[in-house]
Amino acid sequence: MADSTIPDSWDSEETGASDSKQQSKPSSFASLSFNPSAAVFVPGKNVHAAPFVPPSSTPASFKSQGQVEAPTTTVAAPSSGSTMAKDEELDESNAAPAESTPAVETDASNAETTEPSDEWATDDGKKDSPLKSKTPEPTAEGTVEDADDTDQVEAHQVAKIKAKPKDLTAQLKKEHVNIVFIGHVDAGKSTICGRVLQVTGMVDKRTLEKYEKEAKEKNRETWYLSWALDTNTEERDKGKTVEVGRAYFETEKRHFTILDAPGHNSFVPNMIGGAAQADIAVLVISARKGEFETGFERRGQTREHAMLVKTAGVKRLVVLINKMDDPTVKWNKLRFDECKDKLLPYLKKLGYNVKQDVTFIPCSGLTGAYIKDPPADAATVCTWYKGPSFLDYIEDLPSFSRQSEGPVRIPVVDKYKDMGTIALGKVESGQVYLGQRLILMPNKRECEVMGIWSDEIETELANTGENVKLKLKNTEEEDIQGGFVLCSPESLVRTTHVFDAQVVILEHKSIICAGYSAILHMHTCSEEVTLKSLIALIDKKTGEKSKSPRFIKQDQIAIVRIELLGGLVCLETYKDFPQMGRFTLRDEGKTIAVGKVLKIID
Repeated sequence: MADSTIPDSWDSEETGASDSKQQSKPSSFASLSFNPSAAVFVPGKNVHAAPFVPPSSTPASFKSQGQVEAPTTTVAAPSSGSTMAKDEELDESNAAPAESTPAVETDASNAETTEPSDEWATDDGKKDSPLKSKTPEPTAEGTVEDADDTDQVEAHQVAKIKAKPKDLTAQLKKEHVNIVFIGHVDAGKSTICGRVLQVTGMVDKRTLEKYEKEAKEKNRETWYLSWALDTNTEERDKGKTVEVGRAYFETEKRHFTILDAPGHNSFVPNMIGGAAQADIAVLVISARKGEFETGFERRGQTREHAMLVKTAGVKRLVVLINKMDDPTVKWNKLRFDECKDKLLPYLKKLGYNVKQDVTFIPCSGLTGAYIKDPPADAATVCTWYKGPSFLDYIEDLPSFSRQSEGPVRIPVVDKYKDMGTIALGKVESGQVYLGQRLILMPNKRECEVMGIWSDEIETELANTGENVKLKLKNTEEEDIQGGFVLCSPESLVRTTHVFDAQVVILEHKSIICAGYSAILHMHTCSEEVTLKSLIALIDKKTGEKSKSPRFIKQDQIAIVRIELLGGLVCLETYKDFPQMGRFTLRDEGKTIAVGKVLKIID
């Protein structure tokens, strides 16, 4: 028979009582089995029976009000390591059971029969063992099966489930999708993000009322929704997003991560880092008179952002025509069609499949119209739009293909120190779990995963496509930089300082020759590079290559050899792993070329 133990619930109900009794009870008694169904020990008749020892604490439910607890034993605990002392105490307890057992009452009809004290009395006054209700009936072989172990295992499992993060099981069942909001400055990206969080229940009403009050004090009444993601003082005072804001929300089928990219030209490098983590891009356009034209002109960020997300490998594009409720627009279909007709040719030129992968939706981030539901007066103000709302559309999109079976690849976006070294990034390939050993490239430092958070939710496993925070062991904060890659020890990412690539020159005033320097943006890394040599020029129409051109210029395609001016870069060829084989070249605050890695020179 398995040793019966005291249920955990008893200890939690009477912690103080159990502590005092456990200190006074000899530790040798812990090895004895409790069997309430056994015959009562009678001194002199059954000398081989072990003395009955009651549990160390009594559940409150078995004590009737006003009852007095039985006195505890006064035998001192033996010192550890003394076998003789334990044997002597057992002999003393057999010889004088009255000193080590609870007080007993003597029945007049049978003076030799002993019973437990009133400590074990039930509410109706009848004597009963506290374990009797949990003791199963004897089996056919005459033994009693022990149910306490099963009860404890079940209780332990329940406690373990409660210790897990909220709705973790549901999170793992939902597909994880990353959405980056892009567009020209002041188009309303952060306001739409704040509205999405509000309608999905991720920001409570009290917090929004606080933001609204604070914004009103600064004469910025219409900015309060954006403060859900623009958290620092600089962003709130100027109304401009500087860093990529992060948040998440859930629908019935999916778990979405919001990446709110900055729209100002000065912060395009930050925007590129956000686009590198996205599965869907939401291009926010302002329908207000003059604002759309400003964003779509030659140096406007509407053009550059649309091109950069395409270069980052984002195929699905949702165009939200925002501010349709503005007095200069008033839900006018002609204005909506004007913006759409100007955008479509440019998006098609970038390589988007405008019929399958691009969708236009009118909306108002400030009022919430067509973010989740149509406007209340849709029957009168917007009778011409019959399509889905923004949330309904992204909910019904087809699933995204993931490389969950491949080796681990996590480009590091950022890092900080918080009771250990924390690294942030998107799982581009493979799965990450607690205790997993990874290699941080390019410095080849081995580290161990001690904690995983997926969108602030602690978990034990992260799948491909999730934006995670990893707590790493055996590495320090200064050992990690943006652009480093965490990978599997059995399949390391390739590193180099020289590689061959095919580039397309998008915008440059003069010619480009060998020795030209620019800034390389690849996944989450940013490095200064130089064009070491021009290998070939590719004809757009025929695809023929002319070797060793003297220079290249705007709208031409060329194969070039690129060399880093210092350090190494983690990359893969575009053919093997597209997510880490694309890059952008920028110079003088503008994007001059995009390209893909063809060959890595070791």
